[in-house]
Amino acid sequence: MTGTALLVRAFLRRDRWLMTWWSIGIAVLYWSQAVSVKGLYATQAEFDRAAEVMGSNAAFVAMAGPARALNTIGGQVTWQATAFGAVAAGLMSMFIVVRHTRAEEESGRDELLRASAVGRRATTAATLVVALLANVLAGTLVAASLIAFPLATADSIALGVGLTASGLVFAGTALLAAQLTTSARAAYGLTGVVMGAAYVLRAIGDVGATTLSWLSPIGWYQAMHAFSGLRWWPVTLLILAAAATTAVALAVFLRRDHGAGVLADRPGPARAAPSLSSPFALGWRLQRGALAGWSVGLFLTAAAYGSLGNNVADLLGEGAAQEMFAPGGASLVDGFYAVSIVMLALMGSAYALTSALRSRSDEEGGRVEVLLATGLSRSRWLRAQVALTVLTSAVVVVVAGIGIGLGYALTVGDGGTAAGYVVATLPQLAPVLVLAGVATLLFGVGPRWASLAWLGMLLAVVVLLFGEIFRMPEWVQDLSPFHHLALVPAEDFRWTPFLLLSVVAAVLPAAGLALFTRRDVEVR
Repeated sequence: MTGTALLVRAFLRRDRWLMTWWSIGIAVLYWSQAVSVKGLYATQAEFDRAAEVMGSNAAFVAMAGPARALNTIGGQVTWQATAFGAVAAGLMSMFIVVRHTRAEEESGRDELLRASAVGRRATTAATLVVALLANVLAGTLVAASLIAFPLATADSIALGVGLTASGLVFAGTALLAAQLTTSARAAYGLTGVVMGAAYVLRAIGDVGATTLSWLSPIGWYQAMHAFSGLRWWPVTLLILAAAATTAVALAVFLRRDHGAGVLADRPGPARAAPSLSSPFALGWRLQRGALAGWSVGLFLTAAAYGSLGNNVADLLGEGAAQEMFAPGGASLVDGFYAVSIVMLALMGSAYALTSALRSRSDEEGGRVEVLLATGLSRSRWLRAQVALTVLTSAVVVVVAGIGIGLGYALTVGDGGTAAGYVVATLPQLAPVLVLAGVATLLFGVGPRWASLAWLGMLLAVVVLLFGEIFRMPEWVQDLSPFHHLALVPAEDFRWTPFLLLSVVAAVLPAAGLALFTRRDVEVR
């Protein structure tokens, strides 16, 4: 354990912004649910009707969790935030753990550390300490934000404690995955599969087979029943699961060779297939799994929105909802689905950014250098990456439109309405590609700057959710590319802003390509 304290300080310094922004984001997820619900319903009767509509919608229950006390603000916060909060805490834990374990071994930096006066267990111990502190920070901010709102203190603390414990379960899972695999990418994938399975088991269990919910750590977190008859004992299941996964991971770590994994890599063919003869084909091969996962997730989310049908009025009530979703006397149903389409497009932007930022990870990992050594030109390689991002982002946006249209059509029994929602979703591809273009432009400047593209998506989310509520200056709202498009189907489509955004979406990656061809490629 020699050197653990020093490594903890080093890791905290390296992860300070990651921990801070993830924790703040998770806390805002919970707090914003309370803010959005407060004042949304003019009377308790409206709130009760909305709660009945939500609780009777199987798609919403599968997406969020079991419906309990939905006619209270605390019940709404628990229902809308806990499943996604647990996943967010799991992702944060996964990035921290894999970053300091398997990724360091893969890059060779961990071997350099071990050459100094550092114990064999020091890196792993320091990683676990940092993951613990990150989850405690997130849980504390969640509890503090809800207490300040104000909501009941005990239940607010329970949500924070449960979130921390959920994050630690997935931290242990990520540590175990890092021992089983030989690459950081595989460790991320394996941990993501476990988180996805936990979410799916919880969803199926909440809709029908309740036993399955007890096989999921997300289900254990929600079983604490915050704001609906609080009980503390389910958190012990989370703590025991976190301890068990961590103990198994440590046992495997002490028995495996450095740099190796329990699951050996399968050797590939000696020669690549003709289908991998171009940079576009190689990029497609590497990104098709992520595309499939994002497409399925967005389709199901969109279908859940669409399954509300025309019950939106009962769900949202009147008064504040009318002003928020349908100002000027517009249809509340059309306004709700117009905003929902923008929200789905913002989710699709997350995929577009991860696709565009794949160029950065390839350069930092030394893979670009290897590709360029084969005679492949820089411009051809980056053009292929941009083309792949455009194509796959379009697929994600279209799938979201199909999901919301199909969900609505099946609910109202009118198949002709589905195409209208697909068409309404298509213009949102322009702002999605603007954000992806910003990522390519920043990558052209240098790979270290590329991650700043996420700030553009963060700004767009803030403008959509809080722009009107906090009366942000118009110039601030105009910084979001989504703010310029008409909210179809609540408003008539406008060609001018769409075409201008399309031009910007084309110019940004072109500028990034020009900058990339004029700078040095980072050598690993």
